[in-house]
Amino acid sequence: MAGDTPRDSGAPPPTSPDTTADASAPATAQTAHAAHGPGKAGFWALTIGAIGVVFGDIGTSPLYALREAIGHAQGGVGGDLAVIGVVSLAFWALMIVVTLKYVLFLMRADNKGEGGTLALMALAQHAIGRRSAWIFILGVCGAALFYGDGIITPAISVLSAIEGVKDAPGVGTRLDAFIVPVAAAILIALFLAQSRGTAGLAKYFGPITAIWFLSLGALGLYHIFDDISILRALSPHYGVMLLINDGVLGFIILGSVFLAVTGAEALYADMGHFGKAPIRAGWLCFVLPCLTLNYLGQGALILDNQAAAENPFWAMVPHFAYWPMLLLATIATVIASQAVITGAFSVTQQAVQLGLLPRIDIRFTSETQAGQIFVPAVNTLLMVGVLTLLVVFQSSHNLTAAYGVAVTGVMLINTLMSFSVITKKWGWSVWATLACLIPFGFIDSVFLTSNLLKIPDGAWLPLVLGAVLILIMWTWTRGSQILSDKAKKDSLPLTDLIEMLRARPPHRAPGTAIFLTSDPDVAPVALMHNLKHNKVLHEKNVILTVRTADRPRVPDSHRVQIEPINDDFKKITLTYGFMESPVVPRALSLCRKQGVKFDIMSTSFFLGRRSVVPSASQGMPLWQDKLYIFLMRNAANPTDFFHIPPGRVVELGTQVSV
Repeated sequence: MAGDTPRDSGAPPPTSPDTTADASAPATAQTAHAAHGPGKAGFWALTIGAIGVVFGDIGTSPLYALREAIGHAQGGVGGDLAVIGVVSLAFWALMIVVTLKYVLFLMRADNKGEGGTLALMALAQHAIGRRSAWIFILGVCGAALFYGDGIITPAISVLSAIEGVKDAPGVGTRLDAFIVPVAAAILIALFLAQSRGTAGLAKYFGPITAIWFLSLGALGLYHIFDDISILRALSPHYGVMLLINDGVLGFIILGSVFLAVTGAEALYADMGHFGKAPIRAGWLCFVLPCLTLNYLGQGALILDNQAAAENPFWAMVPHFAYWPMLLLATIATVIASQAVITGAFSVTQQAVQLGLLPRIDIRFTSETQAGQIFVPAVNTLLMVGVLTLLVVFQSSHNLTAAYGVAVTGVMLINTLMSFSVITKKWGWSVWATLACLIPFGFIDSVFLTSNLLKIPDGAWLPLVLGAVLILIMWTWTRGSQILSDKAKKDSLPLTDLIEMLRARPPHRAPGTAIFLTSDPDVAPVALMHNLKHNKVLHEKNVILTVRTADRPRVPDSHRVQIEPINDDFKKITLTYGFMESPVVPRALSLCRKQGVKFDIMSTSFFLGRRSVVPSASQGMPLWQDKLYIFLMRNAANPTDFFHIPPGRVVELGTQVSV
């Protein structure tokens, strides 16, 4: 973090993505859930909301998952086993990866009700009671891979829906040239709408997505009777036989089958918004049955008509319902894309709070919904990335080659990080933990390996993007640590400065001065410069530090900690959760309850700003120094980040080499 502005260097590292909350926002979905209590109306409202947000990604997988997997399987043993085996693998992937691992097991590893890679990382750090390098590295990798998935999901989802026009009755190939431009126009409109907020439309997401799932289930149920023998796919025997008979090709098939479970991470990541029970009920009672029926229906249709394998989902749709279904599919994929974009905004805010990224401009687009945020920089980068994918890959078939690696990587990371939580927090023995996690880890590794085979065909893209983000996060955390160590080495301990001021009192200025610093034990740079150049000390001086806790949110009762030093100085520590935005003036107003009053408009905030210059002889390599300086110069203004009235801020700078 630039200058002397606060960031707790001991804050636990990152995790994935959820929606964040402003400390001053009225309520979160989780508190809304609590307000509803056990009432049925509140529970089912949250369940419908979860169907719209949580299951949007996995709900659009039937558009392309079976098409890709059966296309590969027909190059092997072929025949009925290729179809039944693929449907069996898809069903059991849903059962093992989504139902067993996420819904029934991993959702128990919540951080004060929140889930996701970064929340799990913070929970794992808390469980072992110290910072762990390997957990930190896993968290950074998980957060970086999430963005790789974030640019592919909108592109492949919307494109696969618009491609349905190819099979529309009476159209032929006349509209093929318009597929990519129309998909691009829809996505551009979606990204441009983010700055206005989506709170007004969000209430429709659940009902529309519920209609989408009902349509999936109805189409599947109708076509199951094309060849009722498809019900054999409910037995894992046929999936195993297909893998055994196809050998190496089986790994390629698994990479395509995994497309059926992309989006499973959202069940865990969005847990804090809707609660465990609504998500579990939505999955077990509604989403899973609808998806199962649809995949069985697609399989039965192909058994009855091999030509349907070319695009089985759209082959299921009767002519009279084709255009309404195409419109519904497009809307469903837009909603799924919206959920991914919102998740990217949330992960970014968490990463900033945890010190993994520089301060970024984060705006709140709703006064009533805490999770409604907009991050302009991330929105622009996602839009550029998504449009680039559309231009380069041109079709959902080509995009499937790039899809899956990032998601499987995040799933494996979640499995690895949960080890510390289960052994330290749950109190399980090491052997019991391994007996539970090794099967999940094995399945994650198999899926990851199968998706890595796609690297020459496009899977390198999310890996390269993830590597770039890991480099940025590592550079920022390493550079910030070097600056912090250098500042501590070159600075004067606060207690020594106070003794010096007692021996030689400076001129006193009326009012209160607040000095923001990341280390409250050393004299802030701004305080030293104020004494050196202005030769004054205010009547009241506050050394203010903002820290990030290893929990998602901190209640107001634990927000402020005051430590009097003497009549002239006080230390105040403000603690925020990693899913909160620091609003310093509001937090300082809480000091009244502890007998300390602030009139913000008569208080001066002093910020130390460091001008960093690269040095080839110390710290990081020169190219990395320049990257860190670039990140620092483009970081958001601390005045805006901490919501301090601009007219009350004084910045004093110094030059430092890294």
